[in-house]
Amino acid sequence: MTAEHSLRADAVRLAYDGREVVRGLTAQIPPGSITMVVGPNACGKSTLLRGMARLLDPVGGAVYLDEKAVADYPNRELAKVLGILPQTPVAPEGITVADLVGRGRYPHQGWFRRWTAEDDAAVAEALAATDTLDVAARPVEELSGGQRQRVWIAMALAQRTDLLLLDEPTTYLDVTHQVEVLDLLTDLNRTQGTTVVVVLHDLNLACRYADHLIAMRAGEIVVEGEPGRVVTADVIERVFGMRCRIVPDPVSATPMIVPIGRHHC
Repeated sequence: MTAEHSLRADAVRLAYDGREVVRGLTAQIPPGSITMVVGPNACGKSTLLRGMARLLDPVGGAVYLDEKAVADYPNRELAKVLGILPQTPVAPEGITVADLVGRGRYPHQGWFRRWTAEDDAAVAEALAATDTLDVAARPVEELSGGQRQRVWIAMALAQRTDLLLLDEPTTYLDVTHQVEVLDLLTDLNRTQGTTVVVVLHDLNLACRYADHLIAMRAGEIVVEGEPGRVVTADVIERVFGMRCRIVPDPVSATPMIVPIGRHHC
């Protein structure tokens, strides 16, 4: 399948309480690809994602979906195309896993459209894909952090959007589930043509799974492109202030960053 929708930021400036976090950033998300956004803490990665999903209004510039400013889309119309999993989502008290995942179907419900077999199928598939079927009847608040994170991912999957933005989706997950989630997003990209944008801290997993990498520092893009082309020791030092060596990942042949600490010079 081919991607139908484009997403770009044009000279976007984003701020919190007058403090500018993203400074005149321009970026085009390649349609039908997996884009990973990396960078040090507080560099503006999550802020950029929030701006692209219209959770934060720009103080300058604009974000465009299919060459139309996202600010001009009605809520339900935007949610049919673009889904986001923020960094710290909050579930209503007492809600069950199945009900929370079912809320991902909200954009597809209208004033006169009732719950359908298609909605049931979307929820069931999302629960199965995230290995949360066995906790579907439990209140979300009773789950572990890792289980809750997989439930939130299930809700985003149930939304069935062509564009999916995820802010640190592997938070709280052990390494097995981290790889499973990233494999799941890759499956979604390859089978459905879904354009996926992920903020990720793990540089090596980002390089392994990304078609396109955006490296940020201090609210600006330092480099972007295919990981094998743009990830170098010099770039890692510029972005993270860390010395390293770059070697081929023995599994994927993508760049693997080997940090050099003070005790291993």
